[in-house]
Order: sequence, then structure tokens, then C-alpha cells
Amino acid sequence: MTDGAQQALRRTMEIYSKTTRFALACNASDKIIEPIQSRCAVLRYTKLTDAQILTRLMNVIEKERVPYTDDGLEAIIFTAQGDMRQALNNLQSTFSGFGFINSENVFKVCDEPHPLLVKEMIQHCVNANIDEAYKILAHLWHLGYSPEDIIGNIFRVCKTFQMAEYLKLEFIKELPNGFPKWLQHVHSHQHSGGSST
Repeated sequence: MTDGAQQALRRTMEIYSKTTRFALACNASDKIIEPIQSRCAVLRYTKLTDAQILTRLMNVIEKERVPYTDDGLEAIIFTAQGDMRQALNNLQSTFSGFGFINSENVFKVCDEPHPLLVKEMIQHCVNANIDEAYKILAHLWHLGYSPEDIIGNIFRVCKTFQMAEYLKLEFIKELPNGFPKWLQHVHSHQHSGGSST
């Protein structure tokens, strides 16, 4: 909602404050202007667990008779990040676009780097095989994923990746420093006519 629209809402709230109660739902409360925030009681909800999302998805899938694979459900849960609305939107969009819920279709619809590629890249890093990890990173870059999408998925995959805890912490700590350098190298290599894949 634009600042102008929020100002109009603020005035409406002022005018009707004696007779009307307002409820607002938003994903980022910090984007709501202060005059509106000061008139609201802020309720914050925690993210749902994967099991909670899966239960509701199965309910919808059974009632709507949606064909699916287990990896498709895992992909929807992964892309939803604990948000039931996002999970249901991703389910509906994937079914509308492809008529079948599998991981490949979900990641096409959600336009996110596939976690299996990200896992493979992390495994190469763990094994100190940086050239192979770099090839996967370059491949994701050439597919058109933004640095934010790539780094976001690396963080999310890394949290559940099976590796020594000290290594996981070191990896997460170094990722913000090293990742932009990698992407800069991929980008400059691409523009100089080189092929990274």
C-alpha cells in the first residue's frame, strides 16, 4: 500500500474511530506508517511448522483431487517458508499451470533455485571442491536467478544440511562475505565472453 493510500486510510480511521474497528493484515508491519501503527494493536504470528502446513495441504489435495508426488509437497513446504497462504498459493499456481504437483513444476512456478542444486553446491564446498561448486553457482546465475534468490536458498538449505555443526556455522558466517565475490566473478566472466559452465 502506497504512502498516499495509507494517509487516506489514516484519515478514514480518524473519522470513523468512534463507530468502527479496523483490522489490518500485513507481511511487513514496518512498512505501515507510524500514525496507523499507533492506532493498532500489533499481533505477530509465528511461522507454521512443516507438519502443520503438510496437514492442511493434504486436506486441500484430497478434497480437490490434486495429483502430486512427495517431492512436490516438500517443494511447496520449502517455498512457503512457514506461510500457509504462500503454500496454498503455490499449490494452486502449480496445479493451474501444470495440472500435477512435483518438485520440478513447483520450482518453475515459484521461480526459485532448486534446493537439490543448492545442496549439491554445498556438498562440493564441504568436500573442498570449489571449482564444481562454482560451476553450479554459475549455472544458477545463467538461469537468471537473482543473487538474493540464490543466497536465500543457500541459507535455507544450509540450515538443514547434514554436516558438522562447526562447519555449518563457519559456512553461514562466511557466506555473506564470499558470495558477492563469487557472483562478481561469474558476472565479469560472463561479460568477458568466457563460459563458466
